Amino acid sequence: MSGPATALIRAGRAVAVGGATGRHVLATEAWAALPAALAAEPRLALLGLWGEAGVVHAAFLDEESEEVFLATADGAAFASLAAARPGAALMERAARDLWGIDAVDAVDRRPWLDHGRWPVTAPMSARPRPRDGAPPQPTFLPVEGEGIHVIPVGPIHAGIIEPGHFRFHVQGEAVVRLEVRLGYVHKGIPGLMRGKSPRAASPFPGRISGDSTVAHSLAFARAAEAATAHTPPPRAIWLRAVMAECERIANHLNDWGFVCNDASFAFPHARTGLLREGLLRACEAAFGHRLMMDRVLPGGVATDLDAAGIATLRAAMAAIGAEVPGLLRIYDTHASLQDRVVGTGIIATHLAARYGAGGVVGRASGRGFDARRLPGSMPYDALDFAIPVLPSGDVDTRVRVRVAEITASIGLVGRLLDGLPEGAIHAPVPIRGGEGIAIVEGFRGDVLHWLRLDDGGLIEACFARDPSWFHWPLLEAAVEGNIVADFPLINKSINASYSGVDL
Repeated sequence: MSGPATALIRAGRAVAVGGATGRHVLATEAWAALPAALAAEPRLALLGLWGEAGVVHAAFLDEESEEVFLATADGAAFASLAAARPGAALMERAARDLWGIDAVDAVDRRPWLDHGRWPVTAPMSARPRPRDGAPPQPTFLPVEGEGIHVIPVGPIHAGIIEPGHFRFHVQGEAVVRLEVRLGYVHKGIPGLMRGKSPRAASPFPGRISGDSTVAHSLAFARAAEAATAHTPPPRAIWLRAVMAECERIANHLNDWGFVCNDASFAFPHARTGLLREGLLRACEAAFGHRLMMDRVLPGGVATDLDAAGIATLRAAMAAIGAEVPGLLRIYDTHASLQDRVVGTGIIATHLAARYGAGGVVGRASGRGFDARRLPGSMPYDALDFAIPVLPSGDVDTRVRVRVAEITASIGLVGRLLDGLPEGAIHAPVPIRGGEGIAIVEGFRGDVLHWLRLDDGGLIEACFARDPSWFHWPLLEAAVEGNIVADFPLINKSINASYSGVDL
């Protein structure tokens, strides 16, 4: 049964979209009624919000029927959805920065990606305007109370860490408010992709966030395939899944180790780092690149697996599987570590639900969505695997979900290699127009890509949404009330991507 928001959207003019039940164009008045309708239909999760010249699009998931559909507001100004779906807030700010379209009643109208140093304003709009004046100073939300002091951190950090500014308001040792300011690694990816064929544009999605290069490349490839009604060869589909699970395992190992290290317990970090390195070397031997960058293409994959590559991957999986139980016992029995992680950095279940948090962040706070379970998510629809969902929402729970996912993914890789079909690994995407959307489960959560192709098969418009768009605000909420010294633990347990939200 459809709710008020679903009915409102589906009453709009329908446009066909591959990978979704459709896109519906709403008049200004209909879009203005959408926030109230969304508030009355909580099961409708926001997947993303983005613009192009003169219009704004939003994608939604019905969490009961698992249907994906889109809504479009035609006009350079639109009603904000953030009151009903707070995850829209950052994307509305980005839409204003990039496309010059404005959420007229937005609570927060500060720039997000534009720091005032681009040569033009609204570079993706139909008519970008030259920038006038000096870059504005950043503004932060005020905090009232006695004994409040400010700790600014970044954007430059120690070590090999992406740039981001953290503004802590602290009372004693407790964090009263944290604000994150990003936008320091803006790449202009949507502009670079426009006018190119999906094959020519395929390197760009893989560089949105390097640790999710497989997930973003796969989501883009599947969106291009959905736009052209194209299905890759079965062997390519299974090889993509092998790569995606290897990427998931490598990153979960890395995050588990770093959480322990940030609690001054270096041994698990050393061991998980060694296991991750072994897996990355196996991926290089099997696929020709440690991170499997540029291995996933529209229409298939760039590299096949031979017997030696399969054996190398199996050996890496066996090594990880053999050591994880012992490392988990050490993690469980180290009292000082447990004291740091249990009850720290809690993300409440209602917040995870309202933001549509995906991946570990969502599943550790009771939201069990996993894009691999969506209808038509080959080859996962032919495989049985566990999705751990726990309710506590603290650092410890996020670690435990990661460890459970490592074990599940090791099993998936084994079954994928066992059932790997024979045949071709690539079939070129046909040259035709169309519109497509795809959702892929990366290690952080669901990755969304949308694109529209003109009649010559070239990209007219595109958008990518990393899970981190929804996770950064949840980090700000998770840190509140905790001590400053626990911020690194909480931050690493969420591990939102800086680069992933800075297109």
